[in-house]
Amino acid sequence: MSFAPVLRRRLIATSLALTAGSALAASPAFAAAEIGQPAPAFSAPGADGKTVSLAAYKGKTVVLEWTNHECPFVVKHYESGNIPQLQKEFTGKGVVWLQVISSAPGKQGHVEGPAALKINSFREAAPTAVVLDPDGRIGKAYGAQTTPHIFIVDPAGQLVYKGGIDSIASASKADIAKADNYVKLAFNDLGAGRKLAHASTKPYGCSIKYAD
Repeated sequence: MSFAPVLRRRLIATSLALTAGSALAASPAFAAAEIGQPAPAFSAPGADGKTVSLAAYKGKTVVLEWTNHECPFVVKHYESGNIPQLQKEFTGKGVVWLQVISSAPGKQGHVEGPAALKINSFREAAPTAVVLDPDGRIGKAYGAQTTPHIFIVDPAGQLVYKGGIDSIASASKADIAKADNYVKLAFNDLGAGRKLAHASTKPYGCSIKYAD
């Protein structure tokens, strides 16, 4: 049996079952990275086996996207093509886009590197790299709560945005066109040299499945 049909059935089943594991409730509180402060440094394995570090991208704008391929809210943004389109648009402009997987082993969304790459190929994702964070160290340093949860780091290494991908907290693809896309709005402000109108917003999605 090929990988794609199996994954498709799992995604559909997950989308239909908004269980407690897919609640809008926030994860337990951690010391969160603050807007206007240096983004927490990290170095971790990438899905391709290479080390990924924030320091390697000094001088570039970096997007950190927490993801869980089994989360209905993530499925919404990938099946619709919304996140892949954002990835392609901004990496095409020189932005670094890093997916981060902080699901612990044995919990929803945890995958090893080869599986993460297959999933991205299936859903036509185009991040710069996929960061594996099974111990949750990076997620907790940033205060990441949900999948998706977006953080943007400017070329000076300061955190300039954290929050939701858009303004409508639902798992319905029909809501994407009606929502304010906070990622695009952030880049519009950054490109114009303006202070971000929405520097911190409420994230929504599945709680990140950190290790107990």
